[in-house]
Amino acid sequence: LPEAQLDRFMFNITLGYPSYESELQIVKNTTGAFTQQLDKFLHADDILAFQQLVRRVPVVDNVIEYAVQLVHKTRPGSPMASKAADNYLEWGAGPRASQHLIVGAKCNAILNGKYSPDIEDVQAVALPILRHRIVRNFKAEAEGITEENIILGLL
Repeated sequence: LPEAQLDRFMFNITLGYPSYESELQIVKNTTGAFTQQLDKFLHADDILAFQQLVRRVPVVDNVIEYAVQLVHKTRPGSPMASKAADNYLEWGAGPRASQHLIVGAKCNAILNGKYSPDIEDVQAVALPILRHRIVRNFKAEAEGITEENIILGLL
């Protein structure tokens, strides 16, 4: 997909190949006549309620500022650009990245039993949120600098 469409996805989650044993089970489960019966754990109303719950989680200003500063550090040539962005990025993350960092941090906080996210929650979701929102330049590719290297360096 073009970068403009990739930006609409909240996370970029990388999946490796399954193990040999897992792949055997996948093939057995998907090539025969047996159909798996699934039990519903969540209904549409439950999902909507969880989405609203996340939106209501309060966030202190310094956490929002951290998320927005992190995104600004990815923008080459901007006043807040990091050295890595200026050296290795063609394009940085846009405003959706800041929004998703906060929503993702809220989810991470809730899943870890916290009432409000902190900077560590933003850092926990930064890699899958930023990975597909930055574009490396030729220098980064030539030197083997990955998106992950750049993001982790910013944290």
